[in-house]
Amino acid sequence: MNLFLSVAATGRSACVQVSGDLVYETVDAMVDAAGQLLGRQPALADLHLDLSGLAICDSAGLSALLLVHRRSCEKGVRLHLDHRPRFLDRILDVTGTFEHLVTASVPDAGAASQNTPGESGVR
Repeated sequence: MNLFLSVAATGRSACVQVSGDLVYETVDAMVDAAGQLLGRQPALADLHLDLSGLAICDSAGLSALLLVHRRSCEKGVRLHLDHRPRFLDRILDVTGTFEHLVTASVPDAGAASQNTPGESGVR
């Protein structure tokens, strides 16, 4: 199982690019990277997870996304799941977490076409 992370921060925004397998054996690295950004940048307003390179996400990966969401909310930081692969939208939809993780993070949640499950556009 391989997970590759790339972190970039500019001003009030930060991005963790996630590539590879977000599974039980690798989730700690992603949670730690997001946690460090949340702890290091008190003025952070937006945390983006770029999931364009995500290959696999198991139940531990979903749990990690929920944990990062909770920690972001605690800090008052909006979490964005950018470039989600179709399979991840399907997982979020089937588990009932799509609205919680995606729509709630979008400032204009009324634009339903922007957040359709299965759509892999930029968020």
